[in-house]
Amino acid sequence: MADIDDKTAAEAFRRLVSHLQMRDDAQNVDLMGLAGFCRNCLADWVSEASDGALDRQAARHAVYGMPYEDWKARQPEATAEQLARMDASLALNEKLRSQAG
Repeated sequence: MADIDDKTAAEAFRRLVSHLQMRDDAQNVDLMGLAGFCRNCLADWVSEASDGALDRQAARHAVYGMPYEDWKARQPEATAEQLARMDASLALNEKLRSQAG
C-alpha cells in the first residue's frame, strides 16, 4: 500500500463507495460471507480514520448515501445459508488476524 499515494487511494475509495451505493442488490451479509467485510465495516473504518470528525451514523450515511435505517429497511431478511457463510467468513478473519500478528 505504500506505493499508492493518498490522492490515488482516496479516488479509489470514492469509486468503491459509489459502486457499493449503486449495487444495493449486493447485500451486506453476502459481502461478509464472501469477503469478510461489508458497508458497515467500511463505515466503521471511515469513522475510526476520521479521528472523531465522523461518528458511526455519519460515516454510515456517507457510505450508504442515505440514512442506514432507510437502506436496511429496503433489504430482504438474511437466509440461514447467508448467515452461515458470514459466520464462517468472520471466523476466517479472526484466524488470519491472529496469524498476521
